[in-house]
Amino acid sequence: MVERAVRERTGMFNKEHPRYKWVALSNTTVGMLMATINGSIVLISLPAIFTGIQLNPLEASNVSYLLWMLMGYILVTAVLTMTFGRLGDMYGRVRIYNLGFVIFAVSAVALVFDPFTSGAGALWLIGWRVVQAVGGSMIFANSTAILTDAFPASKRGMAIGVNQIAAIAGTFLGLIIGGVLAALDWRAIFLVSVPIAVIGAIWSYLSLHEVGAKTEGRVDWLGNILFAVGLVSLLTGITYGIQPYGDSSTGWLNPWVLGAIIGGAVVLIAFVVIELKVPQPLFNVRLFAIKAFAWGNVAGLLASIGRGGLQFMLIIWLQGIWLPLHGYSYESTPFWAGIYLLPLTIGFLVSGPISGTLSDRFGARSFATGGLVLVALTFVALLMIPVNFEYWIFALLTFLNGVGSGMFAAPNRTAIMNAVPATERGAASGMTGTFQNAGNSLSIGIFFSLMIAGLATTLPQTMFAGLTGNGVSAEVATEVAATPPVGSLFAAFLGYNPIESILSPLGVLDNLPASDAATLTGQTFFPELISEPFHDGLIIVFIAAAVMSLIGAVASLLMGGKYVHVEKAAAVSVVGEPVEELSDL
Repeated sequence: MVERAVRERTGMFNKEHPRYKWVALSNTTVGMLMATINGSIVLISLPAIFTGIQLNPLEASNVSYLLWMLMGYILVTAVLTMTFGRLGDMYGRVRIYNLGFVIFAVSAVALVFDPFTSGAGALWLIGWRVVQAVGGSMIFANSTAILTDAFPASKRGMAIGVNQIAAIAGTFLGLIIGGVLAALDWRAIFLVSVPIAVIGAIWSYLSLHEVGAKTEGRVDWLGNILFAVGLVSLLTGITYGIQPYGDSSTGWLNPWVLGAIIGGAVVLIAFVVIELKVPQPLFNVRLFAIKAFAWGNVAGLLASIGRGGLQFMLIIWLQGIWLPLHGYSYESTPFWAGIYLLPLTIGFLVSGPISGTLSDRFGARSFATGGLVLVALTFVALLMIPVNFEYWIFALLTFLNGVGSGMFAAPNRTAIMNAVPATERGAASGMTGTFQNAGNSLSIGIFFSLMIAGLATTLPQTMFAGLTGNGVSAEVATEVAATPPVGSLFAAFLGYNPIESILSPLGVLDNLPASDAATLTGQTFFPELISEPFHDGLIIVFIAAAVMSLIGAVASLLMGGKYVHVEKAAAVSVVGEPVEELSDL
């Protein structure tokens, strides 16, 4: 009996065993959850982290620490995902994936034991978060390719659906987990990854095997350098575009920002030109000749931008306005924001696997298109509800937004992966992951800037009237009203009292009557002050997000019918629709 059980257990980890694909699915899903949870877990936890290392992130000299703590992980995964996907094609997807688990585990341990405080402590965390992102990129780039290798084409939608919803839901689960752990101890935010990474690494080394085709070749060093330099420059420029410059409330006219964006775009164009001529490129640009791959990635980028923008706007909405108005202290709002966003995550978890499974039978186009149309409708509905909403309405709309995103994500990724040659699956998965991660990074710059533009038109006058009405001199009120709105947004985002964070350094509160000071720093003054200007900003933000979603829906419609790449001349017959014949590129 014991020997039989051992043989069955050992056989299940054999690549020929019929259960191997389920082992691959469970392991890669854990890996994707871990990688994406850690991409967002610090968003809610930043106040606890900065308090733990004794650093005020709102001081002008510390804003760069804040931005890189916020963006470093996302930026690195956007840049390196395609590289590690290509290396997976060349040296083995499982090998690169396993190495990612190990790097992730080592960096998680290092993050827990930060020996410094202040700026040095922040640099330690940022540096090891970058290393952690390297491991996350290896996992992110190769997990979908491993599943595509392990599952037959008729079952990939279900498998990739589970994997992708784990990836997307992980970004929202990170908010909840981060809020809970931050209330305990800031080091717990990083400690939680250690056992998962260690167990996942051991499990993957013991159970996963190379079952996909490899591509012989050399590393395209020039392509890697050009792509990294171009994308880092572009995304960094857009990120710093949200910082004020001169008399402007944003930094889009900053010569350094413009230079980074334009220079990055030029380098990326050069990358595409050179990749068309290199015998063994980092990425086969000709894959974009496959309409499922091309339009699927366009739709994925737009959906990712919209999803990331929604995440940040809802956090600011809840933490800066709704939660304080309903009796929650600013310090507790990061935790409760994660709790109140649960319907969004539940929507993902409900619809993703179902739509992925159904897309195996009926094709991806209707699900991906319908999902983004539903997302667009929820964006429009969200801008129509009052800022101080009834929660059940907000919960319903965010749930439907999650359902729409889940309907889109799994079928879209399945269609992309089915359409590419077996030897290009790692690079294709990496490129798709790059679009998704770049969209998350772009969303911060784009949506913060749109919100700031909306606030800048009405907030200064509202701020001046509110301050002078509570004892602040006209001179000081004028100075404060001229403060760029990004400061208030970041304060709300980090769980600080925005008015207190602005007035305390000026010494204003100490010179006011106690009743006025209490009013200004109370839980209702700032939310009531900013509600109308914030809604003006929301209109701009959510209209832009709805338009992006509708354009993504059109792109999904252009992907074509149901298809599987065929390596030979004969097309593969699939139940439901004819297979579109695709030749090797």
